[in-house]
Amino acid sequence: MARNVVISGGGTGIGLAAAQLFAGDGDQVLLLGRRAEVLADAGVPGALTCAADLSDPREVRGVADFVAREFGTVDVLIHSAGGSGILETPAESDDPLDAVAHNWTVNFRLNTLTAVLLTEALKGRLAEPGGRVLFLSSIAAFRGSGSGAYGAAKAALHPYAHELARQLGPRAITVNVVAPGYVEDTGFFGDTMDAARRERLIGETSTGRAGTPGDIAATLHFLASHAAGHITSQVIQVNGGAERGH
Repeated sequence: MARNVVISGGGTGIGLAAAQLFAGDGDQVLLLGRRAEVLADAGVPGALTCAADLSDPREVRGVADFVAREFGTVDVLIHSAGGSGILETPAESDDPLDAVAHNWTVNFRLNTLTAVLLTEALKGRLAEPGGRVLFLSSIAAFRGSGSGAYGAAKAALHPYAHELARQLGPRAITVNVVAPGYVEDTGFFGDTMDAARRERLIGETSTGRAGTPGDIAATLHFLASHAAGHITSQVIQVNGGAERGH
């Protein structure tokens, strides 16, 4: 039976790869993102789109109204929206503390607040039994991200997911987190990735290669499946062994 799948950040990268995989199964997919033109050009067969800034409660309420009209029930909710903030407008001040405050605020807004607001707006519409909520974290949540802000913002999703899993478990809804390592063919790094850094990141893996959006999408697809019905409140690392254990 076709499911209703909502994917934030669904127009590019991992979110797009996931959208293509679910749509290929015949599921009805809704792509969310800030840029309407990117969503329109995503090319996912039969997908619905809704442009919104998911860090804005007013716009999230608009998304919830759209979902109510078009879907009613949400079977799978995937949070792929996020980023390190390198593509955002820089701080207006040259003061170092202003720059720190701006960076941390941007990362929290992009990676944490978007996921929390959308979840809270839609959790009453999650299918029961069988609903799935899936968050995209990062290897940076375990080892840091250089600036601290991105890794901390992603790490904040972990306790939220655990609390949500306990809250939604009695409704037979599972909640899990997928934490990718270095993934190529996304816009995450902008133009900041050089050959030496790429070689170092790949060298940290046991598999000797970068991850792909398809690797992460396949993990999300499994966690959304009936076969994963007894997996909840877990953080699944997909990084080729670059970060071991936990």
